Amino acid sequence: MATGDLMSKARAGDGDAFRALVQPFRAELQVHCYRMLGSLQDAEDALQDTLLAAWQGIGGFEQRASMRTWLYRIATNRCLNARRSASRRQAKEWNVPHVEPPEPTRLGEVIWLQPYPDTLLQAVTDAQLGPDARYEQTESISLAFVTALQVLPPRQLAVLVLRDVLGFHADEVATMLDSTLDSVNSALKRARAALQRRWPPAADRQPPAPGSASEDAIVAKFVHAWESADIDALVDLLTSDVFVSMPPVPFEYEGKGLAARFCNGIFRAGRRFDLVPTRANGQPAFGAYLRAPSGISHGTGLYVLTLADDHISAMTRFDSSVLPWFGLPRSLPSR
Repeated sequence: MATGDLMSKARAGDGDAFRALVQPFRAELQVHCYRMLGSLQDAEDALQDTLLAAWQGIGGFEQRASMRTWLYRIATNRCLNARRSASRRQAKEWNVPHVEPPEPTRLGEVIWLQPYPDTLLQAVTDAQLGPDARYEQTESISLAFVTALQVLPPRQLAVLVLRDVLGFHADEVATMLDSTLDSVNSALKRARAALQRRWPPAADRQPPAPGSASEDAIVAKFVHAWESADIDALVDLLTSDVFVSMPPVPFEYEGKGLAARFCNGIFRAGRRFDLVPTRANGQPAFGAYLRAPSGISHGTGLYVLTLADDHISAMTRFDSSVLPWFGLPRSLPSR
């Protein structure tokens, strides 16, 4: 059915016609909300609010902008409202039994962060980007980038994502945010400067291409070292300034020495793990399952690796509650 016909039917209250109009944008809108909020759960809530508001407001949509731009306007403002009104979640205490973590390098500012399954990204790899987009799609969904975004003031965050990630023109962004062109340009300048400080480009360190032989080789070495609790082999894979974090626990560790102490604590008392591969945020990831005498391995968390050349430059641990998002079970037979 032609878009004009669908629009007429949607304005007349046809829910199926409305769903047909918005379905092509649903996946990319969810990713947009995730960048804004850093949480898959919050992104899904914001997406549902966006679609409800669009359904209720379809009669007033005058088509001065495209359907996609109109939906992004609604989604962005719903995310801004969420960031302003929601009390940020509290940090959680370390709760791994019989494991005492070392003193952290620092306590992280961004404690409410969740991984984004690559299976949900497949539908948006060809999403339309404007000519002003500065970042590759894979780069703009990485954990490091999304983490850096969360520290920006809400309005600066919105402007940077709309301009530099999605490539909307400055005048479009001004309309979306009910702002002026000067205000948008000023916010973008400040946001770029802040992002540069927290997420400087690493031209001398490039991650291997997803699914490449180079990536496979690093991943295989990591799996062998982790499953065999070989600390020396694991440390050899790390960059000198490797960064370990574990939201919503605020502990952060920087450098090989502290990373080794953290991992050694995880393996203490004969704890051994099975790893199940998956992908999150365009990066290699693994469900970690603690082996038990019963012959059943129980899920303890999800690890996401950031690769740099042929080493691991960051490792992010999430708790086991995220495993079902990746199609991973809570437990499985030990190998």
